[in-house]
Amino acid sequence: MTMSLRRTVLAAAIALLSAGATGAAYAADTTQPVAKSDIAIPDIPYTKFVLKNGLTLLVHEDHKTPVVAINTWYHVGSKNEKPGKTGFAHLFEHLMFSGSENFNQTYLNALERIGATDLNGTTNGDRTNYFQNVPTSMLDYALFAESDRMGHLLGVLDQKKLDLQRGVVQNEKRLGENRPYGVTRQLLAENTWPVGHPYSWTTIGSMADLDAASMTDVQDWFKTNYGPNNVTLVLAGDITPEQAREKVEKYYGDIPAGPPLAKQQEWIAKRTGTHRGTVQDRVPQARIYRVWNVPGTDTATEPLLDLAAQVLGGGKTSRFYKRLVYKDQLATDASAFNSGSEIAGQFYVMLTARPGADSAKMERAGDEELQALIKTGPTAAELELAKTTILAQYTRIVERIGGFGGKSDLLASCTTYTGNPACYKDYLKAIKAATPAQVKQAMQTWLTDGDYVLDVQPYPTNLATTAKLDRSQPPALGKASALTLPPMQKATLSNGLKVVLAERHAAALVDFSLIVDAGYASDTQKTEGLASLTGRMLEEGTTSRSASAISEAFEAAGAQFAVYTGLDSVTVSLNTLKATLPKALAVYADVIQHPAFAPNELERLKKDQLAAIAREKSNPQAMGLRVLPQLLFGAGHAYAVPVSGSGTEAGVSGLQRDDLAQYHQSWFKPNNATLLVVGDTTLAEITPLLEKAFAGWKPGAAPKKEIATVAPPAKPVVYLMDKPGAQQSVIYGVQLAPPRNAPEDVELGVINDVFGGTFSSRINMNLREDKHWSYGVNARLWPAVGQRMYLSASPVQTDKTKESLQELVTEYANIAGKRPITAAELADAQTNATLSLAGSFETAGQLASRYGNIIRYQLPEDYYNTFTAKVTALTPDSANALAARTIAPNQLVWLVVGDLSKVEAGVRSLNIGEVRKIDVDGKPLP
Repeated sequence: MTMSLRRTVLAAAIALLSAGATGAAYAADTTQPVAKSDIAIPDIPYTKFVLKNGLTLLVHEDHKTPVVAINTWYHVGSKNEKPGKTGFAHLFEHLMFSGSENFNQTYLNALERIGATDLNGTTNGDRTNYFQNVPTSMLDYALFAESDRMGHLLGVLDQKKLDLQRGVVQNEKRLGENRPYGVTRQLLAENTWPVGHPYSWTTIGSMADLDAASMTDVQDWFKTNYGPNNVTLVLAGDITPEQAREKVEKYYGDIPAGPPLAKQQEWIAKRTGTHRGTVQDRVPQARIYRVWNVPGTDTATEPLLDLAAQVLGGGKTSRFYKRLVYKDQLATDASAFNSGSEIAGQFYVMLTARPGADSAKMERAGDEELQALIKTGPTAAELELAKTTILAQYTRIVERIGGFGGKSDLLASCTTYTGNPACYKDYLKAIKAATPAQVKQAMQTWLTDGDYVLDVQPYPTNLATTAKLDRSQPPALGKASALTLPPMQKATLSNGLKVVLAERHAAALVDFSLIVDAGYASDTQKTEGLASLTGRMLEEGTTSRSASAISEAFEAAGAQFAVYTGLDSVTVSLNTLKATLPKALAVYADVIQHPAFAPNELERLKKDQLAAIAREKSNPQAMGLRVLPQLLFGAGHAYAVPVSGSGTEAGVSGLQRDDLAQYHQSWFKPNNATLLVVGDTTLAEITPLLEKAFAGWKPGAAPKKEIATVAPPAKPVVYLMDKPGAQQSVIYGVQLAPPRNAPEDVELGVINDVFGGTFSSRINMNLREDKHWSYGVNARLWPAVGQRMYLSASPVQTDKTKESLQELVTEYANIAGKRPITAAELADAQTNATLSLAGSFETAGQLASRYGNIIRYQLPEDYYNTFTAKVTALTPDSANALAARTIAPNQLVWLVVGDLSKVEAGVRSLNIGEVRKIDVDGKPLP
């Protein structure tokens, strides 16, 4: 489930509710002239058709890769439900993946087999959407499947499918409530909206309502809401409008229109006064939420409150961040965002207290910053930064055709909620035109301290169906299309920095990834967390720029900056508009070469990192990932560090400025790094700019990491970690596997897809689809230069912990040879792996990620070009031989994190191996 609306391009800001924000105590420098952003409003051309049965079709052409995005939006969500029958929209999202009359197979399995990417479905209060990117050659097959579940679902919907998916949804609900702060979702919905308001219940619904849902209930719900006249379908990518219309008429034209529908209209439900509530949860930090009911999407107020939220709590240049996180250091996270929904919206403030801080004092400080902004409005400079941030986010839309935040998503949401596919242009025009006085007025109207209208529209009388389509057989499957990836052009700067360029001219964006050969593996036992902390400190000030100046410079350029510290490397990333590249590159080079490591900044981030460690130790899944590497590799090994790289309390607490400066001086050498450039530039154009930007960066000898080879355990071991009160147990199985650049890496990935790497994998189909004991389980090969972890993760309901562990033991034995991979399983995995390849190179960021793997793990340069040939060459015999010599059930390390008072006896009774109890640091317990 997601939050929704056309503002999906702001999902990063909205989803990262714990990403710091900034405040008025350090207002923007008004002594400098304000640079007006001149970022163009993106244009997404489209052709619109309306079928005789009422279905709306939008077509957008983008032929850069042989892929078509299919985005289907049903204008029905949880707000269309009734009290006592909640959760139906979300339940049907799941049921519609279960097969239809002429396509009676699990939808995700079938689409994975044809190489679909960005494949999912989501529900919120206002709509249900399904989306997938498919190879062009597979479009007919996908449209047949998508249309069949629209028009021919109920014939195969039986009690077994209803019970199975009801169990999956209930496990999803448990999964959400088991997370830190998960209890707040229900409380916020119930206490911010009046009883009976369509947003007063959660999208996932209540357990009681889901249990009470009858077959008649769900059938009536489908018949009412899922007709083509309630649907917007967008096809974007490698297709013309004429081709799209012909195919959609063919596959959808014979589906009858649904009945007349009652639609909600605006109901803001503005409240008065202050209402307070309190709740306890198993979390390490206090958190304050404040919510106001405000106008929703496609209103004149929405862009003004979006800008207000950006200034108040939208990032490191925001007033909240400067006051609460930086100056007063009362909070580790402080954010604000405006969430627009169809009939109303909500303006959120969320403040997370630093451990030990006075949460009441933090709340008062946050209110002071809010009231100051309401009183005076934003400065011109603050407002311009906020505008640039939003405009830059929309600029990035044109790279992607599908998924959340892609072009098809934006067209579909605008059409669904406004009837105007280009409504985003009006929104962005309002953003650009907004004045400080208008933003101030909007805040004074809605944030200083309710009517429902039903409008009945006549039902069209001319709806009709076309000729009947023969659905006895789906279209024949297509073939994988050839990729035309840009070559890896190479140069070396005068200081020894290797440069690799991949040209992509589809959007006016350039992506930089400086890959430094360092990472968590370069930490010592005494300095665990040093690599991660050093990376985070890079943007906290240089010898010539303050942290706020760096953030403002990047925002002014519409650029995105990030540092990703991994096991084997540190990646310093910049994504910038080509128009502002020189300015952004100058700041980027300064951050890389001249970090100040200011002691006050270091102490603040040390506290943040210690708070992050505390959060990890309260989250059942993170608890396991902190200790698994040391259980597998042994204490003292370079890889025996928490998967997050956050380190230990002792290691982080002891770090001093000199440690970071020495680390940077030792590892950050131009001859110990590679700069990967992807996007709208050429080698001739970019090389002189890089020479200038990095002219002062001197080469020198860099340390070498010692990554020892370790022997696997002689026999299975089971570790138990207690999480009292946990609603689920998390079962991990981990073993040693060959490095990322092993000769059979590609083939091993296919075997893992069969075992646990995809939705249709053996372990997920067993524990989720067959048993519905879990919302989802998976297995993956964690990438590493040396030996790596092969890890399965299975969050399961507490009362099925023993049974789930026994099933996993059996599945490991099966994949290792007891139940060999069948020809059908292998064919499905091969088809998915090869056909999904094209969809994973769409954006500059995706291309940079994959070319970064080639650099980071020393893969062959033709790794992706030869990928398909290696996958298709696998036979059942060779696949099973590789599985037998790689997957080792008798060398597994098991870890169960859960309420041991309920699960310990059952785990011990299985007699899998020696059972050892450990604490959250991996230390043995009696």
